Amino acid sequence: MLTDNTSQPLLDAANVTKSFGAVHALTNASLRVGVGEIVALMGANGAGKSTFVKILTGALHPDGGEVIIKGKAAHVGSPAEARASGLVPVYQEPSLVPDLSVFDNLRLTDTPVEAFIDFVEKLGIENLSLNAMISALPLATLRILDLARALASKPDVLLLDEMTAALPTDLVERVLSVVREAADAGCGVVYISHRFAEISAICDTATVLRDGKTVGELKIEPGVEDRVVELMLGAKIDLGQREVGKESRIRTVTPRLSVNGITAAPKLKDVSFDLYPGEVLGVVALEGQGQDELFEVLAGFEKPSDGSIEVDGEPVTFSHPADAIAKGLTLVPGDRADALMAERSVRENIALPFSASIRNWGPLRQRHEKSRVAHAIERLQIDTRAQGEVQRLSGGNQQKVTIGRWLAKGVETLLLFDPTRGIDVRTKRQIYPLVRELAEQGAAVLFYTSELEEVPLACDRAVVIFNGHVVDVIDASKADEQTLMRAAYGLSKTESAA
Repeated sequence: MLTDNTSQPLLDAANVTKSFGAVHALTNASLRVGVGEIVALMGANGAGKSTFVKILTGALHPDGGEVIIKGKAAHVGSPAEARASGLVPVYQEPSLVPDLSVFDNLRLTDTPVEAFIDFVEKLGIENLSLNAMISALPLATLRILDLARALASKPDVLLLDEMTAALPTDLVERVLSVVREAADAGCGVVYISHRFAEISAICDTATVLRDGKTVGELKIEPGVEDRVVELMLGAKIDLGQREVGKESRIRTVTPRLSVNGITAAPKLKDVSFDLYPGEVLGVVALEGQGQDELFEVLAGFEKPSDGSIEVDGEPVTFSHPADAIAKGLTLVPGDRADALMAERSVRENIALPFSASIRNWGPLRQRHEKSRVAHAIERLQIDTRAQGEVQRLSGGNQQKVTIGRWLAKGVETLLLFDPTRGIDVRTKRQIYPLVRELAEQGAAVLFYTSELEEVPLACDRAVVIFNGHVVDVIDASKADEQTLMRAAYGLSKTESAA
């Protein structure tokens, strides 16, 4: 049901801004939701959707802008105040207390029990015991309980953030049907999903965010997907060009890394690919599609529930990150704080692989180790003026340290998880040729990036993961942003690269 835009909206958020230090997460975000309207909130990774949702639901306070709920200016200071104002969210992760029963969780939010049970049954969960402990229930059931609890509170505006991501097909169909019924009864809905098929089936309009700004409001109709993708991408910063003639030489040899049917809860499902010596293989995925689980498994932090891994043709199993490192798989994590000793110097951080055992900790004793650390600092142009503590460096220099560590030690298989996130363009332009250089020297690099324009600059091929599965393999020569974005949304499939 598409509402009359001249009527008073249930939710009208205008010119919302939010910064975290020097990072501007939202600069001009707006969203209108009318009576009975389902609005898709869309945007690429990092567009500002999560920050906007947290502001609307009281988890964050905006720096500027205005939020009006049912014609009245709202100053939502907490999720409880948002709920009292009629705006009820269902987040990506269950918001139920695991150490309490279902009934006790309902009491926490004063949810009407009979209405809750009615919605649970409508949504396809039978014979639920109110005495069941939340910690004993599967994830899909928890998602349904979260939605049923939200609907039972009779919200004016229901906000669903990736509601169907962890659900089987039959439950997805139930959710879409019940949400459509709620809208037909007058509820406004904000629907966040990376699945265009669901958006086309249930939504009336789409509001598109890019770089913290609302850049378009579109009616959902046949053929709108390409326009949405164009709005999400927009004009991009010039990140440079790939150097001509410096292509990896992928030979008909044994893959350095073979991933065969790997499955890992909650998102990764039957993923397979090969990574060769001398290759940079990109991983493209929107948020929460299974890329986190993939890298955690390959780095030895998690064990897969199914599938196998081979390194240089030999089966391997990892019980600890040290096992992965021993087989040559080294991780540069997405959060550099996880990789750095913040109060130690640049040289100590880079030298860490040379001091893996406690008895080796301390000053570097061997001349060649000192030389390799110095070479990494020089090669990456790392600012060493803050010799005392690496935490005093800029974000870009900190990221260089995390990569320089393995450059100094020597790289066989490098797992890069969004290594350029949150760093300046100049540093990005230094990292791309370094990644290519490592490949030319025989390393194999698995490179997840949330910035699609990086794929043709650094990678030879890209595997695209959607809903936990590899849905496409695209050669770098065909990996323009529009092709990658369509594939990441599960919209199209190119001919797989050989």
